[in-house]
Amino acid sequence: MIGFRSPAGFDSLTGRLLVAMPGIGDPRFEQAVILICAHGPDHAMGLRVDRPAPGVDLSGVLKKLQTPGFGEGDGRPVLIGGPVERERGFVLHTADWMVEDTSVTVGEGLAMTSTREALAAMTDPVMGPRRAVLALGYAGWGDGQLEEEIADNVWLTAEADMDVLFDNDFGTKWTRALAGMGVDAARLSSQSGRA
Repeated sequence: MIGFRSPAGFDSLTGRLLVAMPGIGDPRFEQAVILICAHGPDHAMGLRVDRPAPGVDLSGVLKKLQTPGFGEGDGRPVLIGGPVERERGFVLHTADWMVEDTSVTVGEGLAMTSTREALAAMTDPVMGPRRAVLALGYAGWGDGQLEEEIADNVWLTAEADMDVLFDNDFGTKWTRALAGMGVDAARLSSQSGRA
């Protein structure tokens, strides 16, 4: 998936948000906000940005991996990126910090890196990325699955918003992502989507 280029004529959703419709039918994705990091004709991969992992913070991850950091993460939350490969970490960050041959552009001004170097950089206020978050696991879709779910009104798509991606106001990310599209969450019917 990493480094995938979409074929000509394919409308990739890479760099866009998926916003779950009410009644999605899968409790793992209720009120989910997911950044699509790779999307091609036969697959899609994204990171959920609205759900912190209970009892896990960046300091603990750095300590467990014996990775030194500046300030050791200051108790920053770690996100549940999705149900696939939940032990694998992905650092979503602003593209002002990149590692050649390792960082992958996932949208305008956004990149993803999956190295210990990225973890350490998250804690460096001078040399690291301006904004970054660590997600464990990812959400994945097979051939045509995401397109089918969108056609079935399971997901809405929206432009990525840096505050929705990176701030810690997790309880409002879903409503803010909807509001960014001009949609009032209170007016959505729970009968709209199905998984």
